[in-house]
Amino acid sequence: MTVLYLLIPVTLAMGAVGLGAFFWSLRSHQYEDLEGDAERILHDNGDAPLPPQKETAP
Repeated sequence: MTVLYLLIPVTLAMGAVGLGAFFWSLRSHQYEDLEGDAERILHDNGDAPLPPQKETAP
C-alpha cells in the first residue's frame, strides 16, 4: 500500500510530461502537413541504386 504513495505521483508526473510534449508539438506546428509525408513516399526523386561494393580479400 505504501508503494502507491510513490507510484501515483510518478504516474501523474509522467502524464503531465506527456501532455506537455503533446501541447508543445501542437504549438510548434508539427501536425500542419499531414498529407505531405503520405504523398512524399510515392514520388520518385530520381534516386539511383548504390553501386555494388568491391569485395576485399582478408
